[in-house]
Amino acid sequence: MMPFPKLHDLHVARVVVVTVLLVWAVLVGLDAVLAAVDEIDDMGEGEYGFVSVLTYVAYTLPRRAYTMFPTAAVIGTLMGLGQLAASSELTALRALGISRRRLSASVAAPLVVLTALMMLSGETLGPGAQRSADAMKAAARSSDMIVAQYSGLWAREGNTFLNARDGRERSKGDQAWLELNDVRLFEFDGDGRLESIAQAGLAEHRGGDWHLRDVRRVTFEERSVTEVHVDEERWESQLDAAALAASAGGAFRPRYMSARDLAQGIDYRHRNRLDASEFEEHYWGRWFYPVNVLALCLAAMPFAFGSLRSGGLGRRLFIGVVFALGFWMLQNQVAKLAAVYGFDYRLAYAAPPMLMLTVSWLLFRRRSG
Repeated sequence: MMPFPKLHDLHVARVVVVTVLLVWAVLVGLDAVLAAVDEIDDMGEGEYGFVSVLTYVAYTLPRRAYTMFPTAAVIGTLMGLGQLAASSELTALRALGISRRRLSASVAAPLVVLTALMMLSGETLGPGAQRSADAMKAAARSSDMIVAQYSGLWAREGNTFLNARDGRERSKGDQAWLELNDVRLFEFDGDGRLESIAQAGLAEHRGGDWHLRDVRRVTFEERSVTEVHVDEERWESQLDAAALAASAGGAFRPRYMSARDLAQGIDYRHRNRLDASEFEEHYWGRWFYPVNVLALCLAAMPFAFGSLRSGGLGRRLFIGVVFALGFWMLQNQVAKLAAVYGFDYRLAYAAPPMLMLTVSWLLFRRRSG
């Protein structure tokens, strides 16, 4: 049974949390600066200027903080424990009979709280702010387009308005195209009267042309209404596909969605017999996010322990950081293998942390022996 926190638990937790927050701030700041540098290439398009770049990067900070937290947690944990080891506080705590397991629990407890806050942000603030950022950027670069937060993507060409539930960029070999799902086209006459409504299950922009599939069109005459259904038709439009791609690829990119939106996307694609692998990959990645954070930190912590009199603390910390960060390479490769060979993403995301925890347990036993 886990005892109540004592003074040494609070001290270790405080040192680790402060160090994690400092490392986190540095990593997020560097990522934001690099993002701003990348956005400079788009400056001058429409009304997208320097202030817009800063606004866009500011909106994306919650998403960047969510992404950078696992790396900051493992590096901050090692640096915090290294600070305690360098000042001989770990040695004193061990001399008092405090076990490595208890010290590990003192480190893990505050990380659990921070991870829970990050998960909450990743489901609410992060996706919403990212959508706002992409909407602002798309609107600044193209005066014909806006992205509504709740009603999907909206675009206008002349008297025709387009609404799509979601969209993304796709590629196969040397080909790349824009794909919009659940598309509606509203066509008005010069007096603002609605002439027709067309609903398409899918819209693709290939080779400079728009192709609509599974189209149901309702036309409003003066005294009648007619409805026609065709499997496919070509849409004559000069709509800026590049601007649409920037919006669809940002606001609706699966890695930027919340778990709830990803679940809805998976269900929609399964019902319509579409490929849902990309959505499933990011969906289960969200659920295994806390497991990954704790596995990273616990797997790297044995490198912070050991006999300090023998020296080499910096070397052990460096090896620990490399060992822990190698986790991301391993998990990315396993996830790619799951996409290629079609096995369950839950297994792909569970295997790397289980491997890390097993190695960590073996290292703890070795150093305790």
